[in-house]
Order: sequence, then structure tokens, then C-alpha cells
Amino acid sequence: MLNPIKLESKNFLSSLDTSCEEFIHILDLAKNFKNKDLNIKLKEKVLGLIFDKSSTRTRVSFQVAMSRLGGTTVDLNPTTSQIERGEPIRDTARVLSRYCDVLAIRTFKQNDLEEYAKWSSKPVINALTDLEHPCQALADFMTIKEEFLDFKDVVLTFIGDGNNVANSLILSGALLGVEVRIACPKGYEPNSLLIDKAYEVYKNKNLLKITNDPNTAVLGANVLYTDVWSSMGEENQKDEKEKVFNGFTIDSDLVSKADKDAIILHCLPAYRSKEITDEVFESHKSRIFDQAENRLHAQQALLSCILQ
Repeated sequence: MLNPIKLESKNFLSSLDTSCEEFIHILDLAKNFKNKDLNIKLKEKVLGLIFDKSSTRTRVSFQVAMSRLGGTTVDLNPTTSQIERGEPIRDTARVLSRYCDVLAIRTFKQNDLEEYAKWSSKPVINALTDLEHPCQALADFMTIKEEFLDFKDVVLTFIGDGNNVANSLILSGALLGVEVRIACPKGYEPNSLLIDKAYEVYKNKNLLKITNDPNTAVLGANVLYTDVWSSMGEENQKDEKEKVFNGFTIDSDLVSKADKDAIILHCLPAYRSKEITDEVFESHKSRIFDQAENRLHAQQALLSCILQ
């Protein structure tokens, strides 16, 4: 039976906080949890959730994952805690370290997440920032591995905004040696510093491609992935972005240019007729709801490694 290994890094703030071997180990553990081949009970362990941003999948999957591990979750809504009143992060983090065994934080600035990690004596997990969404990437690559069994010769094409999801796909792809193509309008490319980090990790630097042409990016791809064009906090840019992103919708024409066995991913929520058509979203190629379910299993595996 596969057992959790202790991760070298205390925190999971970025996809690069794991090695390739650790990343794959988490995916293998997650598959065991999904198949009910693994039963780990972490009695009396407490997960604290600090969510500055709204959430469905991340919040519920973390709560259910912790419950299945035999632990409990404390939902620390900033609007009903002293966080909303401006208590310094360094004070909140030190207090919660006395109560909780791990913190999962969903916030805007990566710097705020890092501040929590600096002052917390307990592990901190990135449950989403504007810069990265590493827990999402775990579920994404778990879904890809379920479909193709391994990552050899897999081509992942992300079409849309070069946002936190795109950043984490790039970094995870670098760890795993997966060809990642990002197609986005000019001026909406992924974070340049993270691109540089990925190139440092990639053994073959030709496996990362950033382009402004979705039609060439999808050629022969095995995985087509998209996300909303306007992330949380960008609602005032919605109309402008819809004009700029015209031509970046995953539709049947783009899908036809990919590999014949290509699958479709979306981290949700989805806006049909914007970043993806309803036809493609509901097609037999879609693995979107498998991907959503895998958030639960991947996070259960991550928590078991962090808390064991």
C-alpha cells in the first residue's frame, strides 16, 4: 500500500514547492484515495481556511478532504473575524498557529500569503492567489494522468488569460517535463518572472511555448484548457476583455485542429459562449467534472503528506 511521504518543503505556496518526485507521489496518493485503496486517519488535526475570495470547489473540496482524513475544518471568514478589522497578518498567523495544524489561504496578493507563511509555525497552503493556483494544477495533472497514464509526449494547450492558473500549469509542466503552450492576446501573457523560473526548471526549454495565436497552439495538442477571461477582482475589465479575447474561445473549430483523442479541461466556473462554447463544454471530450472531482482527491493527498 502506498503511504504518504513527508514533503521537503513545509509549505505549499507554489507548484515549485515540490520536486517532480513529490508531485507525482501526491498524484499517485490521490488516485489511491479516489479508488478507496487508501484509508488514512489524522485524528484531531485541524485545518484553518482563510478565504478572502469567494469559492465553491476549493472551499468544499478542502473541507471534505479534511473530513475524510478524520480531521476538522475551521472556516475563518474575514468578514466575521478580526482579519476584516485590519489585524496584522503576523498576529493572525501566530495566533492561528496555536489552534490549527495547517492553514489554507485564498487571497489576492502572493506577498500576503508569504507573510502568513513567514509568521506561521504551521504549514501554509496556497488555495489561490492572483499569482498562482497550485492546488488546481495538482488536480489538472491528475486528470491528465488518468487519461493518458503518464506525461510522455503529452501536449497541454491553455487558451485565454495568462492568469494564476496558466502560471501554475507552466511551473507544474516544467517539473514534469510536459510540453505546455499558452495562447493569449498580446499584453495578457503569463507572469514573466514565473516564465523565467520555468525555463530554469525545464530540461528541454523548447517544451514551453507562449504565443498569441490559438490556432497554431492547438495543433496536435492532447489537452485543451481554458479559464474565465476576467478573474475575481477584474470585474470592471469584463467588457474590455471580451473584445480583446475575441477569437480565443475554445469551439469546435479549434478542437478539430487538436489531436483526435484530445480532452477538454476548465477549472470552473465557466461562461459558455465566452471562453468555451456549450457544445465543447458538454461534449464527450470534456473531462471538466472529473477534473473538478479530482480537486478533492489531490488535496486529500496533499494534506496527508503535509500532516503525516
